Amino acid sequence: MTADSVNEVIPPAKLFTLGLQHVLVMYAGAIAVPLIVGRALGLEPEQVAFLISADLFVCGVVTIIQSYGMTPYFGVKLPVMMGVTFASVGPMVSIALANPGVEGARLLFGAIMAAGLISMIIAPAVSRLVRFFPPVVTGSIILVIGVSLMRVGINWIFGNPVGPTAPRTVNPESQSWVEAVQALPGAPAMPEGFALAPTLDNPAYAPAQNFIIAAIVLLTIILVMKYARGFLANIAVLAGIVVGAVVVAVLGLMHFDRVATAPWFEVILPFRFGMPLFDPIMILTMTLVMIVVMIESMGMFLALGEMCGRRPTPEKLAAGLRTDGLGTFIGGAFNTFPYTSFSQNVGLVGVTGVRSRFVCVMGGAIMIVLGLVPKMGALVESLPTVVLGGAGLVMFGMVGATGIRILGAVDFKDNRSNALIVAISLGMGMIPLVAPDFKMHIPHAIHPLIDSGILLASMSALLLNMLFNGAEPMSDEEMRQAAMQSDGGH
Repeated sequence: MTADSVNEVIPPAKLFTLGLQHVLVMYAGAIAVPLIVGRALGLEPEQVAFLISADLFVCGVVTIIQSYGMTPYFGVKLPVMMGVTFASVGPMVSIALANPGVEGARLLFGAIMAAGLISMIIAPAVSRLVRFFPPVVTGSIILVIGVSLMRVGINWIFGNPVGPTAPRTVNPESQSWVEAVQALPGAPAMPEGFALAPTLDNPAYAPAQNFIIAAIVLLTIILVMKYARGFLANIAVLAGIVVGAVVVAVLGLMHFDRVATAPWFEVILPFRFGMPLFDPIMILTMTLVMIVVMIESMGMFLALGEMCGRRPTPEKLAAGLRTDGLGTFIGGAFNTFPYTSFSQNVGLVGVTGVRSRFVCVMGGAIMIVLGLVPKMGALVESLPTVVLGGAGLVMFGMVGATGIRILGAVDFKDNRSNALIVAISLGMGMIPLVAPDFKMHIPHAIHPLIDSGILLASMSALLLNMLFNGAEPMSDEEMRQAAMQSDGGH
C-alpha cells in the first residue's frame, strides 16, 4: 500500500461498481434523516419526497468536494462519503416539533446555514478543542443520541402518541352528547380550552399487522447480518427495507400514485420553502452539534489516513473540517441538513482494500443523479413508516451501541468520576424523553436549546469532565482509536 493508491485511476466499469457499493452502504442512513425531520415538521408527502431528493443531491455534491477537493481550503482528498449526521437529528426534531410546517422548515434551514458558516470559520481551531472531548464525553453523547432516536423508531412501528394514531381516541357517543347539549336553547358557551378526554382504544394504534411487518424487516436484517458475507452483509439494513417494501406492497399498504405522477427529472433549487429565518438559540444549538461532529470527523480522517498510508497534514485536516461546514451551509441553502463523513463507508474502505478517492467521487456523482430523479424520492416517501420502524430499531440502536463501545475504552476502575459523568449525562439526556413538559415555566425563547436531551447531555458531560478530569491533550493515536470505535455511529 502506498499513498499513490489514494490517487489510483480505476477503469470506468469497475469504478462505477465500487462507487455504487459505497452508495448502497450509506443509502439507508441517507434517506432516514429527511424522512424523520420532514414528518416531524408535518410537511406534505410531496415536500418530504423533495427533502429526500435534495438530501441525495447535496450528499453527492459535498462528497465530491471532500474527496476530489476544491481549492486548497476545501476537501481532505481521501476516499470519504458525506451524509447527514444522526447527531443532528434530535435537536432538529425538537425544533421541528416546536415549529411545524413551512415556517419551521425556514427556521431550521436558517439555523443550519448559520451553523455551517460558523463551522467553516472555526474549523482550524477545532483541532485545539479536541482535548475537551475525550471518549467519556463523546461516548456519553453518542449513547444519548441513540436512546433519543429510539423513540422515533418505536413510534414508526406503533404510531405517534398524538394525532390520528394516538393510543386513545374520544368516545363518539360522548362527543355526540356534548354536541346535543350545545344545540339546546340557552346552552352556555363552551369554556375556552374545553375538550373531551380520549378514553377509547384507537384501532389505528399498534395494529397486529404493524408488529408482523416490523418483525419481518428486523428478522431480515438479522439473518443477512448473520449469514451474508462481504458486500451484502454491509447493506443488511437496506435489504431489510427492500423486503419490508415488498411485503407492504403485496398487502396493498404501499401506494405508488405519487411515484407515477412524479417527474423523471427535476433540478434541485435552493430555498424551496422560502428565504431562511435566523433564530439565535437555534443557531447556537446547531453550532454545538457541529463542533461535536467536526471533532468526530477529525478522528475519522486520521483513521482513514492510516488506512490509506497518507497521514493528513494539519492543513488537510482543516480543509476536511471546513468542508463539513461548507456542506452544512450548502445543505441549509438547498433545503437539507448538516453533513459529515459516514463512518460505515470508512469501514468499507478497510474491508475492500480499495483506497482510491475517485471511487467516492463516482459515488458522489451517482448520488447527484439519484437526487435529480424525483421518482426515487417519491418511492422512498411512499414507504409506510412501519417498514422504517423495523429498520430504525437497528439503525438507532447501533448508534447507542456505538456510544457503549466508545465508553468501553474509558477507565471506570481507577477513575470513579468517569462513571459519575456518564450517569449524570445519561440522566440529563433522559429528561426531555420522560418529562417533555418540564420546561413549561421556563422562557419559551430557550426551549429549543433545552428540549434536546442530546444537548443537555453534551453540556453535562463536557462540564463534568472539565471539573473532574481537566482537559488533558489527546494524542493522534487516541483520536484515531476513538474514530475506529465509533464506526457505524452515523
